[in-house]
Amino acid sequence: MKTIFEKPAEVERKWFVIDAAGKSPGRIAARAASIVRGKEKAAYVPHQEVGDYVVVINCEKAKMTGRKTENKLYHHHTGYPGGLVSETYARLAARKPAAPLELAVKGMLPKGPLGRKLFSNVKVYAGPEHPHKAQNPELIQV
Repeated sequence: MKTIFEKPAEVERKWFVIDAAGKSPGRIAARAASIVRGKEKAAYVPHQEVGDYVVVINCEKAKMTGRKTENKLYHHHTGYPGGLVSETYARLAARKPAAPLELAVKGMLPKGPLGRKLFSNVKVYAGPEHPHKAQNPELIQV
């Protein structure tokens, strides 16, 4: 018996909307990564892009539990010696409201060319408005 692989051009892709208002960013990111990866489809294979598109709205209203707003740190390196820059969740969310959720989803996707391609299928917006209404996305409860 031969395994049947769908060609990426033949895969039927849908659009989904996740409302992040009042929900934990980790749970939202896990669900978004699963949908983008295609793990909820019968044709899932780990080395191909067979997933759907995900639009996450109201990221600025996502709710962190405990004291993570002051204690959770995000790091990046400038490339210069001693150039490690750390920033708290509260400061990053104030500067870029969608960035913490983008980083959470990106961290749950595979590393490498496939992960970068899959991340382009995730659209994250701070407010309730998004420019993807023409795709008729379905609302998902997380």
